[in-house]
Amino acid sequence: MRAKIRGSRRIAAFRKVRPLMLIRIFALAAICHGALACAASQVAPGIHLIEGEATPNRQPDGNSIVITAPRGLIVFDTGRHKEHAQEILDFAHAQDRPIVAIINSHWHLDHIGGNPLLRAAFPEARVYASSAIDAARRGFLADYRAQLVSRLAATKDPDAGGTMRAEIALIDEGAALGPTDVVSKSSRVTIAGRELRLHLESHAVTAGDVWVFDPETHVLLAGDLVTLPAPFFESACPARWRSALARLEKEPFDWLVPGHGAPMHKREFTVYRKAFGNLLDCAAGNDKKFVCIDRWIDDASALIPSKDVSYARTLIGYYVDNYLRHPTERVRSFCTAP
Repeated sequence: MRAKIRGSRRIAAFRKVRPLMLIRIFALAAICHGALACAASQVAPGIHLIEGEATPNRQPDGNSIVITAPRGLIVFDTGRHKEHAQEILDFAHAQDRPIVAIINSHWHLDHIGGNPLLRAAFPEARVYASSAIDAARRGFLADYRAQLVSRLAATKDPDAGGTMRAEIALIDEGAALGPTDVVSKSSRVTIAGRELRLHLESHAVTAGDVWVFDPETHVLLAGDLVTLPAPFFESACPARWRSALARLEKEPFDWLVPGHGAPMHKREFTVYRKAFGNLLDCAAGNDKKFVCIDRWIDDASALIPSKDVSYARTLIGYYVDNYLRHPTERVRSFCTAP
Protein backbone atom coordinates (compact mmCIF):
# COMPACT_ATOMS: atom_id res chain seq x y z
CA MET A 1 0.00 0.00 0.00
CA ARG A 2 1.34 3.40 -0.91
CA ALA A 3 2.11 5.98 1.72
CA LYS A 4 -0.47 8.43 0.40
CA ILE A 5 -3.77 6.83 -0.57
CA ARG A 6 -6.32 9.16 -2.04
CA GLY A 7 -9.84 8.91 -3.44
CA SER A 8 -13.12 7.49 -2.24
CA ARG A 9 -12.67 4.21 -4.10
CA ARG A 10 -9.43 3.46 -2.26
CA ILE A 11 -11.03 4.43 1.04
CA ALA A 12 -13.94 2.10 0.31
CA ALA A 13 -11.52 -0.70 -0.53
CA PHE A 14 -9.70 -0.10 2.75
CA ARG A 15 -13.01 -0.48 4.59
CA LYS A 16 -13.96 -3.65 2.72
CA VAL A 17 -10.89 -5.49 3.96
CA ARG A 18 -11.39 -4.32 7.56
CA PRO A 19 -12.41 -7.86 8.74
CA LEU A 20 -9.05 -9.12 7.54
CA MET A 21 -7.32 -5.91 8.64
CA LEU A 22 -5.68 -5.12 5.31
CA ILE A 23 -3.31 -7.49 3.57
CA ARG A 24 -1.53 -9.97 5.82
CA ILE A 25 2.16 -10.37 5.35
CA PHE A 26 2.13 -13.96 4.23
CA ALA A 27 5.88 -13.97 3.66
CA LEU A 28 6.34 -13.95 7.43
CA ALA A 29 4.15 -16.98 8.07
CA ALA A 30 6.95 -19.52 8.04
CA ILE A 31 8.85 -17.57 10.67
CA CYS A 32 5.98 -16.61 12.97
CA HIS A 33 4.23 -18.91 15.39
CA GLY A 34 0.99 -18.98 17.39
CA ALA A 35 -2.61 -18.52 16.30
CA LEU A 36 -2.41 -14.72 16.34
CA ALA A 37 1.25 -14.31 15.43
CA CYS A 38 2.49 -11.76 12.91
CA ALA A 39 -0.89 -10.43 11.83
CA ALA A 40 0.83 -7.26 10.63
CA SER A 41 -0.67 -4.94 8.02
CA GLN A 42 1.13 -2.22 6.12
CA VAL A 43 -0.39 1.22 6.63
CA ALA A 44 2.38 3.00 4.73
CA PRO A 45 5.95 2.14 3.72
CA GLY A 46 7.83 1.32 6.90
CA ILE A 47 4.72 1.51 9.12
CA HIS A 48 2.90 -1.68 10.10
CA LEU A 49 -0.18 -2.16 12.23
CA ILE A 50 -0.65 -5.08 14.61
CA GLU A 51 -4.35 -4.86 15.26
CA GLY A 52 -5.67 -4.89 18.80
CA GLU A 53 -8.18 -7.56 19.65
CA ALA A 54 -11.38 -7.50 21.67
CA THR A 55 -12.99 -10.85 22.40
CA PRO A 56 -15.86 -11.73 24.77
CA ASN A 57 -14.98 -12.07 28.46
CA ARG A 58 -11.45 -10.82 27.90
CA GLN A 59 -9.85 -7.44 28.40
CA PRO A 60 -8.91 -5.81 25.06
CA ASP A 61 -5.59 -5.04 23.44
CA GLY A 62 -5.09 -1.66 21.82
CA ASN A 63 -3.56 -1.29 18.38
CA SER A 64 0.23 -1.45 18.07
CA ILE A 65 2.19 0.22 15.29
CA VAL A 66 5.73 -0.74 14.30
CA ILE A 67 7.84 1.93 12.59
CA THR A 68 10.95 0.90 10.70
CA ALA A 69 13.84 3.28 11.44
CA PRO A 70 17.45 3.26 10.18
CA ARG A 71 18.76 1.75 13.43
CA GLY A 72 15.90 -0.59 14.36
CA LEU A 73 12.18 -0.73 15.10
CA ILE A 74 10.04 1.73 17.05
CA VAL A 75 6.87 0.32 18.63
CA PHE A 76 3.95 2.62 19.37
CA ASP A 77 1.87 0.97 22.12
CA THR A 78 2.36 -2.66 23.10
CA GLY A 79 -1.10 -4.05 23.88
CA ARG A 80 -2.12 -5.82 27.06
CA HIS A 81 -1.74 -9.59 26.69
CA LYS A 82 1.34 -11.71 26.13
CA GLU A 83 -0.08 -13.05 22.88
CA HIS A 84 -0.28 -9.54 21.44
CA ALA A 85 3.23 -8.66 22.61
CA GLN A 86 4.47 -11.90 21.08
CA GLU A 87 3.07 -10.79 17.71
CA ILE A 88 5.25 -7.70 17.96
CA LEU A 89 8.31 -9.79 18.85
CA ASP A 90 7.57 -12.20 16.00
CA PHE A 91 7.41 -9.30 13.58
CA ALA A 92 10.75 -7.97 14.84
CA HIS A 93 12.35 -11.41 14.54
CA ALA A 94 10.97 -11.85 11.02
CA GLN A 95 12.43 -8.48 10.06
CA ASP A 96 15.69 -9.44 11.80
CA ARG A 97 15.78 -6.01 13.42
CA PRO A 98 15.90 -5.05 17.10
CA ILE A 99 13.22 -3.09 18.91
CA VAL A 100 15.15 -0.01 19.94
CA ALA A 101 12.32 2.18 21.22
CA ILE A 102 8.77 2.04 22.55
CA ILE A 103 6.40 5.02 22.55
CA ASN A 104 3.37 4.71 24.80
CA SER A 105 0.39 6.92 24.00
CA HIS A 106 -0.94 6.71 27.59
CA TRP A 107 -0.97 4.54 30.68
CA HIS A 108 -4.02 2.34 30.08
CA LEU A 109 -3.02 -1.31 30.46
CA ASP A 110 -4.18 -2.27 26.97
CA HIS A 111 -1.48 0.04 25.58
CA ILE A 112 1.45 -0.58 27.95
CA GLY A 113 0.90 -4.20 29.01
CA GLY A 114 3.42 -5.56 26.51
CA ASN A 115 6.22 -3.29 27.74
CA PRO A 116 7.73 -5.80 30.21
CA LEU A 117 7.93 -8.60 27.62
CA LEU A 118 9.42 -6.35 24.93
CA ARG A 119 11.90 -4.81 27.37
CA ALA A 120 12.97 -8.25 28.56
CA ALA A 121 13.67 -9.27 24.96
CA PHE A 122 15.41 -5.98 24.12
CA PRO A 123 16.85 -4.57 27.37
CA GLU A 124 18.44 -1.57 25.66
CA ALA A 125 15.14 -0.29 24.27
CA ARG A 126 14.16 3.21 25.37
CA VAL A 127 10.55 3.88 26.41
CA TYR A 128 9.02 7.29 25.66
CA ALA A 129 5.83 8.28 27.50
CA SER A 130 4.38 10.96 29.72
CA SER A 131 4.79 10.77 33.49
CA ALA A 132 1.03 10.34 34.00
CA ILE A 133 1.46 6.69 34.90
CA ASP A 134 3.02 7.73 38.23
CA ALA A 135 -0.22 9.26 39.48
CA ALA A 136 -2.25 6.48 37.87
CA ARG A 137 -0.31 3.84 39.81
CA ARG A 138 -1.12 5.63 43.07
CA GLY A 139 -4.75 6.30 42.15
CA PHE A 140 -6.68 4.67 39.31
CA LEU A 141 -4.55 1.52 39.01
CA ALA A 142 -4.24 1.10 42.78
CA ASP A 143 -8.03 1.28 43.10
CA TYR A 144 -8.46 -1.13 40.21
CA ARG A 145 -6.01 -3.57 41.81
CA ALA A 146 -7.92 -3.44 45.09
CA GLN A 147 -11.17 -4.18 43.26
CA LEU A 148 -9.54 -7.13 41.51
CA VAL A 149 -8.24 -8.57 44.76
CA SER A 150 -11.70 -8.28 46.31
CA ARG A 151 -13.42 -9.90 43.33
CA LEU A 152 -10.81 -12.63 43.12
CA ALA A 153 -11.49 -13.61 46.72
CA ALA A 154 -15.20 -13.93 45.95
CA THR A 155 -15.14 -15.66 42.56
CA LYS A 156 -15.59 -19.38 42.02
CA ASP A 157 -15.03 -19.15 38.27
CA PRO A 158 -11.51 -20.39 37.47
CA ASP A 159 -11.38 -18.56 34.13
CA ALA A 160 -12.41 -15.27 35.70
CA GLY A 161 -9.91 -15.87 38.48
CA GLY A 162 -7.12 -16.44 35.99
CA THR A 163 -7.97 -13.21 34.19
CA MET A 164 -7.95 -11.24 37.44
CA ARG A 165 -4.64 -12.74 38.53
CA ALA A 166 -3.11 -11.77 35.19
CA GLU A 167 -4.34 -8.19 35.59
CA ILE A 168 -2.94 -7.99 39.13
CA ALA A 169 0.41 -9.37 37.95
CA LEU A 170 0.50 -6.81 35.15
CA ILE A 171 -0.16 -3.90 37.51
CA ASP A 172 2.55 -5.28 39.81
CA GLU A 173 5.13 -4.99 37.01
CA GLY A 174 5.49 -1.43 38.29
CA ALA A 175 8.45 0.41 36.78
CA ALA A 176 8.65 -1.97 33.83
CA LEU A 177 5.44 -0.39 32.56
CA GLY A 178 6.74 3.18 32.72
CA PRO A 179 9.06 5.35 30.64
CA THR A 180 12.83 5.62 30.58
CA ASP A 181 12.44 8.96 28.77
CA VAL A 182 9.61 11.21 29.94
CA VAL A 183 7.77 13.18 27.28
CA SER A 184 7.07 16.51 28.98
CA LYS A 185 6.25 18.66 25.97
CA SER A 186 5.52 18.51 22.26
CA SER A 187 8.66 18.45 20.13
CA ARG A 188 10.46 17.08 17.10
CA VAL A 189 12.62 14.12 18.01
CA THR A 190 14.93 11.75 16.20
CA ILE A 191 14.59 8.18 17.43
CA ALA A 192 16.77 5.44 15.99
CA GLY A 193 17.59 7.76 13.10
CA ARG A 194 13.97 8.58 12.17
CA GLU A 195 12.49 12.02 12.71
CA LEU A 196 9.09 12.07 14.38
CA ARG A 197 6.86 14.73 15.90
CA LEU A 198 5.78 13.83 19.42
CA HIS A 199 2.82 15.77 20.76
CA LEU A 200 1.63 15.83 24.36
CA GLU A 201 -1.96 16.52 25.36
CA SER A 202 -2.73 17.33 29.00
CA HIS A 203 -5.86 15.97 30.70
CA ALA A 204 -7.67 14.82 27.59
CA VAL A 205 -8.10 11.02 27.66
CA THR A 206 -5.60 10.78 30.53
CA ALA A 207 -3.37 13.27 32.32
CA GLY A 208 -0.79 12.82 29.58
CA ASP A 209 -1.60 11.59 26.05
CA VAL A 210 1.20 11.27 23.51
CA TRP A 211 0.41 11.21 19.81
CA VAL A 212 2.85 10.95 16.93
CA PHE A 213 3.02 12.42 13.45
CA ASP A 214 5.44 10.85 10.98
CA PRO A 215 6.39 13.53 8.42
CA GLU A 216 7.90 10.95 6.06
CA THR A 217 4.64 9.09 5.42
CA HIS A 218 2.06 11.58 6.73
CA VAL A 219 0.66 8.98 9.13
CA LEU A 220 -0.64 10.09 12.53
CA LEU A 221 -0.72 7.69 15.49
CA ALA A 222 -3.50 8.88 17.78
CA GLY A 223 -3.68 6.39 20.63
CA ASP A 224 -7.00 6.60 22.46
CA LEU A 225 -7.64 10.17 21.34
CA VAL A 226 -9.52 8.32 18.60
CA THR A 227 -11.31 5.03 19.36
CA LEU A 228 -14.04 3.01 17.74
CA PRO A 229 -16.82 2.03 17.96
CA ALA A 230 -17.09 4.82 20.57
CA PRO A 231 -14.92 7.17 22.62
CA PHE A 232 -13.85 5.70 25.97
CA PHE A 233 -14.51 8.25 28.72
CA GLU A 234 -13.50 6.39 31.91
CA SER A 235 -10.41 8.49 32.66
CA ALA A 236 -11.12 11.48 30.41
CA CYS A 237 -12.03 15.14 30.44
CA PRO A 238 -14.48 15.41 27.52
CA ALA A 239 -14.02 19.16 26.91
CA ARG A 240 -10.24 18.94 26.77
CA TRP A 241 -10.50 15.86 24.61
CA ARG A 242 -12.58 17.86 22.12
CA SER A 243 -9.87 20.52 22.03
CA ALA A 244 -7.20 17.88 21.43
CA LEU A 245 -9.11 16.55 18.42
CA ALA A 246 -9.08 20.04 16.93
CA ARG A 247 -5.27 20.05 17.20
CA LEU A 248 -5.03 16.66 15.52
CA GLU A 249 -7.06 17.91 12.58
CA LYS A 250 -4.52 20.68 11.96
CA GLU A 251 -1.81 18.14 11.20
CA PRO A 252 -1.26 17.36 7.49
CA PHE A 253 -1.87 13.62 7.82
CA ASP A 254 -3.23 11.32 5.16
CA TRP A 255 -3.96 8.37 7.43
CA LEU A 256 -4.67 8.20 11.15
CA VAL A 257 -4.31 5.02 13.19
CA PRO A 258 -6.64 5.04 16.23
CA GLY A 259 -6.05 3.34 19.55
CA HIS A 260 -8.89 0.94 18.73
CA GLY A 261 -10.40 0.41 15.31
CA ALA A 262 -9.30 0.60 11.69
CA PRO A 263 -7.08 3.32 10.19
CA MET A 264 -8.98 6.25 8.79
CA HIS A 265 -8.40 8.89 6.14
CA LYS A 266 -8.34 12.59 7.04
CA ARG A 267 -11.91 13.02 5.80
CA GLU A 268 -13.07 10.15 7.98
CA PHE A 269 -11.37 11.72 10.98
CA THR A 270 -13.32 14.91 10.30
CA VAL A 271 -16.49 12.80 10.50
CA TYR A 272 -15.28 11.34 13.81
CA ARG A 273 -14.47 14.74 15.26
CA LYS A 274 -17.88 16.13 14.29
CA ALA A 275 -19.65 13.09 15.78
CA PHE A 276 -17.65 13.51 19.00
CA GLY A 277 -18.64 17.16 19.29
CA ASN A 278 -22.28 16.42 18.57
CA LEU A 279 -22.27 13.74 21.27
CA LEU A 280 -20.93 16.16 23.87
CA ASP A 281 -23.45 18.82 22.82
CA CYS A 282 -26.32 16.35 23.00
CA ALA A 283 -25.27 15.12 26.44
CA ALA A 284 -25.08 18.73 27.66
CA GLY A 285 -28.63 19.40 26.50
CA ASN A 286 -32.06 18.14 27.46
CA ASP A 287 -32.55 15.42 24.86
CA LYS A 288 -33.35 11.91 26.00
CA LYS A 289 -30.42 9.54 26.26
CA PHE A 290 -31.58 7.49 23.29
CA VAL A 291 -31.41 10.63 21.12
CA CYS A 292 -27.72 11.04 21.94
CA ILE A 293 -27.11 7.37 21.24
CA ASP A 294 -28.88 7.56 17.89
CA ARG A 295 -27.01 10.74 16.99
CA TRP A 296 -23.62 9.09 17.59
CA ILE A 297 -24.60 6.05 15.55
CA ASP A 298 -25.93 8.19 12.71
CA ASP A 299 -23.00 10.61 12.69
CA ALA A 300 -20.32 7.90 12.89
CA SER A 301 -22.15 5.25 10.84
CA ALA A 302 -19.52 5.25 8.08
CA LEU A 303 -16.85 4.38 10.66
CA ILE A 304 -18.60 1.70 12.74
CA PRO A 305 -18.80 -1.88 11.41
CA SER A 306 -22.33 -3.22 11.54
CA LYS A 307 -21.30 -5.95 13.98
CA ASP A 308 -20.21 -3.28 16.48
CA VAL A 309 -23.32 -1.06 16.39
CA SER A 310 -25.01 -2.77 19.35
CA TYR A 311 -21.82 -2.53 21.40
CA ALA A 312 -21.48 1.15 20.45
CA ARG A 313 -25.04 1.83 21.63
CA THR A 314 -24.31 0.18 24.97
CA LEU A 315 -21.11 2.18 25.43
CA ILE A 316 -22.62 5.54 24.53
CA GLY A 317 -25.62 4.96 26.80
CA TYR A 318 -23.33 4.07 29.69
CA TYR A 319 -21.08 7.08 29.15
CA VAL A 320 -23.95 9.55 28.80
CA ASP A 321 -25.41 8.37 32.11
CA ASN A 322 -22.23 7.92 34.11
CA TYR A 323 -19.69 10.39 32.73
CA LEU A 324 -21.12 13.03 30.41
CA ARG A 325 -24.28 13.94 32.36
CA HIS A 326 -23.25 12.89 35.86
CA PRO A 327 -19.49 13.35 36.11
CA THR A 328 -17.85 12.23 39.31
CA GLU A 329 -15.89 14.58 41.52
CA ARG A 330 -12.74 12.94 40.16
CA VAL A 331 -13.73 13.86 36.59
CA ARG A 332 -14.62 17.43 37.58
CA SER A 333 -11.31 17.96 39.35
CA PHE A 334 -9.46 16.28 36.48
CA CYS A 335 -10.95 18.76 34.03
CA THR A 336 -9.84 21.75 36.12
CA ALA A 337 -6.26 20.49 36.63
CA PRO A 338 -3.52 22.78 35.25
